[in-house]
Order: sequence, then C-alpha cells, then structure tokens
Amino acid sequence: MAKPTTRYVCQSCGSVFPKWAGRCDGCGEWNTLIEEAAPDSAPKGLGVGKGRRLEFVGLSGASEPAPRRMTGIAEFDRVCGGGLVPGSAVLIGGDPGIGKSTLLLQAVGRLAQDWRCAYVSGEEAVDQVRLRAQRLGCAAAPVDLASATNVRDIVATLDGGDCPGIIVIDSIQTMYVDTLDSAPGTVAQVRASAQELIRVAKRRGVVLLLVGHVTKEGMIAGPRVLEHMVDTVLYFEGERGHQFRILRAVKNRFGPTDEIGVFEMGDAGLSEVTNPSALFLAERRGDVSGAAVFAGMEGTRPVLVEVQALVAPSPLGTPRRAVVGWDSARLAMVLAVLEARCGVQIGANDVYLNVAGGLKVTEPAADLAVAAALVSSLTGEPVPADAVVFGEIGLSGEVRAVSQTDTRLKEAAKLGFSTAIIPARRSGGKGDLSLRTVELHHLGELMPLFQTDGGGSRGRGR
Repeated sequence: MAKPTTRYVCQSCGSVFPKWAGRCDGCGEWNTLIEEAAPDSAPKGLGVGKGRRLEFVGLSGASEPAPRRMTGIAEFDRVCGGGLVPGSAVLIGGDPGIGKSTLLLQAVGRLAQDWRCAYVSGEEAVDQVRLRAQRLGCAAAPVDLASATNVRDIVATLDGGDCPGIIVIDSIQTMYVDTLDSAPGTVAQVRASAQELIRVAKRRGVVLLLVGHVTKEGMIAGPRVLEHMVDTVLYFEGERGHQFRILRAVKNRFGPTDEIGVFEMGDAGLSEVTNPSALFLAERRGDVSGAAVFAGMEGTRPVLVEVQALVAPSPLGTPRRAVVGWDSARLAMVLAVLEARCGVQIGANDVYLNVAGGLKVTEPAADLAVAAALVSSLTGEPVPADAVVFGEIGLSGEVRAVSQTDTRLKEAAKLGFSTAIIPARRSGGKGDLSLRTVELHHLGELMPLFQTDGGGSRGRGR
C-alpha cells in the first residue's frame, strides 16, 4: 500500500492526522485541520554509528553574567530583565494594532546608535515602514530596513561578515522555508522558520526579536512549541478604548516573569509611564459609591488601580454578571461568600465589575477590594476616598494575608492615602507608620464600615 502524499495538521496544537476531520482530537478545536504535503521520508534512527562522549561538570562554578544591550526605553528593559541578551530570541505577541511594530521600531531606533540593527518586514512595504518611522520621529536612525519573507535569504544575511547585532522579524507568521510545500503561517512553516532563525541567531550572537500574531482567544498563533523555542515571551496588552498599553513577560530565561511595562499610546508613538499608579487614578472621583482603590503588585512594582462595581436590580430572571479586567470565576466566588457568610443579598441583582484604566488584575489580593466595591454599590455608601484596600478572601469568609504588604502601603502613602483596609497582619510587619490600618479577620467585619452611623467597632484600627 502506497504512503499517503498529504496529511492534515491542526493549526492550533500541531497534531497530525491521516484524513480530514471537523474537530481536532488533540486540542478539541473545530475547523483547524489544514492539508499539508507529507515529508518525503520518515526520520531514520541513529543506526550503528557512535556518538561523542559528553563531559559533565558540577553545578558550582564561576560564570560571567549575561551582557545586556540597553534600549533606552526603561519600561521595555525592565520587562526583559534589564536589557537584551546577545544570542537570545524574544517573541512579542499582541492583538492587531496594539503597537507591537511601533514599540520595536522605537526600540531599534535607539539601539541603532550603538549597534547595527536590521528591521525585516514581511507584512509591510519599505515605504510603509518609513512613514511610521517619520511619525515616530526616528527616521534619521541608522536602521537597515528590508521587506522579505524568505528565511533562506535572511539566514544568508545573518551568516555574512557584516551581520547586524539586532534583527527584528515582523512577523514570524509571514516567513516561509522554501523546502516545505505548506503555505506561510501554517504550523510547519512557523516551526521551521523560527527554528532556522533562532539557530543562526544563537550561533552568531544576534538578538532576535520576533513579532507573533495572536488568535481570537489571545494566545500566540501557531504551534505551542514556538513559545518553548524562544528565550523570552512578551505579551502586549491593552484596550482599544484606552491609551494605556501593558507589556507583560510570561517567560524569561534571563530575568523575572512577573514584571510589567506601562506605556501610553499617543500621536508620536508609545511613551513610557514611570508612575502608573498616578496615571490610573488621575480621573478618580472619591465621592462615588461602588469604587475602591486596590493596591496591587506587578512584579516588584506596586500599582494602585480603581476597582469599580455596579449592583443594579435585574429585570430578567437570570441576573447578569459582566467583568472587565478581572477573573469572572473569582467574582462568582466573592459573591457566594458575601451571601453565604455575610448575609448580603446580591443574587437577584445584575453585577458589573470593571478595573479602570484597562489593566488586567490577576492576583487574589484584589478580593477584598472587589468585595468593598460591591458592598459600597449595594448600600450606596462610598469607600473612604483616602483608603486603599487589599486582601485575599477564603471560602469560609476569612481575610488572608498577602505578600509584600509593606511595599503596597508605602506606595499608597506616597500617593497621599491615609487609611488602609487590609488583612490582620502577622507579627513582624510594621508597614508605613503614616497610614492608619484597619485590619480584618473576617469578611463580615467589612460590613460595619459601610453603615450610615459610621460604626466601625469591629474593624481594629491603629
């Protein structure tokens, strides 16, 4: 029986099937199987040849720290771990039009003052990139510009004697290897193109910056192995209705993975936001019910944002739950704890929750701020304008301590807040002495803070 000349590859997970099916058995996605040409022959085994014996060394030993190439954009360097490492591959993903190409063009425009930089665009013509450079004010930067999609040509350029030190590929989904018959953007092409580019970049010590498309779910398009092949994976996030952009690291072999960089999109491109807390709270009004200021942590940086909640009677039999910038499952848990442990009746109302400014909050320390905003909206009593709130809530209603409490309190005091509603502190923590702390052991102790008579006897202040 002859071998099949074609195969069907899932564009979501990379699974291979001998015939087409509507649903991929590997990842469960629908209509993702695309016909591709099968390889000429299966890879052969090692045979009888002998390999080279490996030499093992101990874990301890002197090693020089990886050198860094600073872009001059402090927010970008922070997320990368202090700068770009020669020989590393960085993958940047984000929604269409979010500013990925703008950020990288600004970065290479500054890097070109010290190192030779190349920008290879597979989606735009040279004139289009030049127009963007003029708008960003970096048209005079000595950046080598080209429009190409053939990986063989790019590899030949990198292997040349005048190899650039930093190269941008925009984007990896447009690149193709001419030895494969599949179309650009398919799983086989993305994997092969990235593998060839990363191999030559590490051999020549070139910083490789790859732009990656994302799917409708927000994940980087192509095989998951692409994220394993690169050294750093960055996501560029933001809402179209907001001018703020968040650069977040989800993988970094040369630095932390919990740092963020905050940018503001303007007519002249992206500008750094050195104090994001002040920017997120710039339009805040302190006399409105249903709003609480949350003191969160993004890596080593404290960030204060406003959590807004609206509880309204529902005209429908099934109340609506709408969440922007937070986990909807966690909102359901907080609502259940308020009803079951604190006797707050919210089930028949619509609940809308929003994190102002377009920031996405993921840490559980925001539970107490969300609960305060919900109770404030339900009772009509505003949260004190000079108060910040943070703490984790358990299913039994207990308020649990969170990490880096002192750092959160210092940031709040720096921005002029005088009160902090926090979990009961363990021994040893002193925090900022200029703030009055209201410590809660149970979520039920939050209820008296929103009574019209001002009773707060259950909250222990000091």
